[in-house]
Amino acid sequence: FDEFQKDMSSQEFLVTDVCETADKLSADQHPESEVILTKKTELLEAWARLKSLAVARQQRLLGAHEIQRFNRDADETIAWIAEKDAVISIDDFGKDLASVQTLQRKHEGVERDLAALEDRVRTIGVEAERLCGIHPDQAEQIQAKHKEIVQNWEALIEKARLRKEKLDKSYQLHRFLADFRDLTSWINDIKNVICADDLAKNVSGAEALLERHAEHKSEIDAREDSFRATAEAGQMLLESGHYAAEEVKEKLSILADEKTQLLELWEERRIRYEQCMDLQLFYRDTEQADTWMAKQESFLVNQDLGDSLDSVE
Repeated sequence: FDEFQKDMSSQEFLVTDVCETADKLSADQHPESEVILTKKTELLEAWARLKSLAVARQQRLLGAHEIQRFNRDADETIAWIAEKDAVISIDDFGKDLASVQTLQRKHEGVERDLAALEDRVRTIGVEAERLCGIHPDQAEQIQAKHKEIVQNWEALIEKARLRKEKLDKSYQLHRFLADFRDLTSWINDIKNVICADDLAKNVSGAEALLERHAEHKSEIDAREDSFRATAEAGQMLLESGHYAAEEVKEKLSILADEKTQLLELWEERRIRYEQCMDLQLFYRDTEQADTWMAKQESFLVNQDLGDSLDSVE
């Protein structure tokens, strides 16, 4: 059609020349002036009709181009929605804390892509409304295509929301389980440390033993915030009706039992160490008393009674 328009523009001078010639002949009072002017009028009418047809053709082509471009953009958008749908439809929510965090980062990337895709969906909606206004004969097809996009888009958004929700729940669970493992592992380690010390053989050793045991209690107390936070996180999972509620309940019970056993062990060892301290103090005092009495006994059994009044006194 562009070539046709160029050809029309190049031929317009012929129409102008013919009209100028007709006017000149008429002005010169040519014997066929009447026929010439009639031909001129017919030519101008035909030329005007041709130009009108060209304009109409151009408008139809432009309209067809807009609709085909809309269809292309709509099909591309539907394809992109299907692509993102495949990404968020995977049934993998992580097997541990690290894998869940990796999946969450990937989902955040998908959400950024969806934000850009949302702008495209909105733009296509505006374009569909405009085209329906200027091409009512194509409105049904345009509206059907737009409806398909909206339905697919809304389904995608809902899937993305549900996946984010499931990933969040998976993260909460694996965060809790990781904290649980850390605390139970630490409990086992501190139990071994508490039980590692042998009973002291002297007072200074007993004092050092009690000192170290008090440090172990300080370390246990320092972990109290971690125990509380983990217990609260587990309780929140239970209250939210988490899909792994039974496992969480079991872990909370185990953690509480392990902590109770640790405190009981510490108290038991404290009593033993204090008893050891009392025993070593007794041994020391007994030894000191024995030493003193031995010295006194050696003085009392001395056979030297003196050989004069002065020496006896």
